[in-house]
Amino acid sequence: MAKILIIEDDLTFSQILEVFLKKHGFEPFAVNEVRKSFALIEQQNFELFLIDYRLPDGTGLDVLSHLRERGLIQPTIIMTSFNDVRTAVKSIRLGAFDYITKPVNPDELLMIIKNALEKKEGNESASSIEHTDAIKGKSSIADKLYEHINLVAPTDMSVVIQGESGTGKEYAARALHMQSKRKNKPFVAIDCGALSKELAASELFGHVKGAFTGALNDKKGQFEVADGGTLFLDEVGNLSYEVQVKLLRALQERIIQPQGGTKTKKIDVRIITATNDDLKTSVGNGTFREDLYHRLNEFKIQLPALRDRGKDLELFILHFIKLSNIELNRNVKEISPQAKQLLLQYDWPGNLRELKNVIKRMVLLTPTETAEVDSLPEEMIIAVNQSPKATGSDLKAINEINEKALIIETLVKVKYNKSKAAKLLNIDRKTLYSKMERYEIE
Repeated sequence: MAKILIIEDDLTFSQILEVFLKKHGFEPFAVNEVRKSFALIEQQNFELFLIDYRLPDGTGLDVLSHLRERGLIQPTIIMTSFNDVRTAVKSIRLGAFDYITKPVNPDELLMIIKNALEKKEGNESASSIEHTDAIKGKSSIADKLYEHINLVAPTDMSVVIQGESGTGKEYAARALHMQSKRKNKPFVAIDCGALSKELAASELFGHVKGAFTGALNDKKGQFEVADGGTLFLDEVGNLSYEVQVKLLRALQERIIQPQGGTKTKKIDVRIITATNDDLKTSVGNGTFREDLYHRLNEFKIQLPALRDRGKDLELFILHFIKLSNIELNRNVKEISPQAKQLLLQYDWPGNLRELKNVIKRMVLLTPTETAEVDSLPEEMIIAVNQSPKATGSDLKAINEINEKALIIETLVKVKYNKSKAAKLLNIDRKTLYSKMERYEIE
């Protein structure tokens, strides 16, 4: 049984999660504060962490930082309210596997947990389709992206891929590798944001037996593993200054020296790096070496946010429906006009990663061939209808979406107390029940 640590201050919800996880064969443990989680993490080993974003003595990001400092790489899922989604996206930068918004859908949570536990490094199953197709599109901004990839891929130039979290930076890096002369050699991806200061040098350059406490055997670094191929360093700005010095030497002299060793090894690796933020800013504030920045930035590729990709959004929706149908054994062939309108109007702060999750959830909750509005997250409906962009030609459909969103928002606010909800909505309970039945609100 996989051991899961729940960090959640709502005791009732925490108990519900414990019962749910036990029912599905997991071994859950629960704490309600950041400091208590630190103590339990020291005592036991967990396969997965399920963390509420807002906690009495901190946030889920504090837990993520602690895990990273200790070199723990077990998958982490952040639970958050919709208002914190943009902040939750930051958790991905710190190494979180995924996030889920409250109120939590049990099927969605189970799906995310299973995906997190089943994810293996180098797994090329159904997701291999994504690596070849995920960044494709037909918009002018996509054409420019492909032009740059096609131009620089055959060279050995170091490339910086810049873009918001979830825009597909690793997919772009894989595309560069597959179109290069190194395509038959290894492609190795490292999330620098998940590496502690102590382990980063060992992970990149390797170590010899006895180099530090716990170094029981010689270990190859990822530079050596990727020899002849491509090394992708995601969130390279998170590397410590000391590791940056060693990285610069490795790139300039094409040699590495394992920790604790005296011998050097020649390496032939192409470097591709990725960052959410402009490294120039980090250079300016002194946290990133300027000479290393120029060595890495021989060519820059800017990945556009999903909200800026126009008609490409519809192509991605169809692509993820196809993948989800295969993975979940569903047969979704179309989306209702109302649901499609919501998908196209939403601004996607989590970009492709968020879109993929929403579509997978939608497919999971759709046993028929047509996905309806009720298969989309309630908070998304609320966000779209609160947005000034919420316009459309079908006035009746828009009004119904607005009404459903308001009812859902009110029910959530009063914790599904029907009497209080009816009073706040200024309607009687009979009318509320009628509308809930009509909109299939449970």
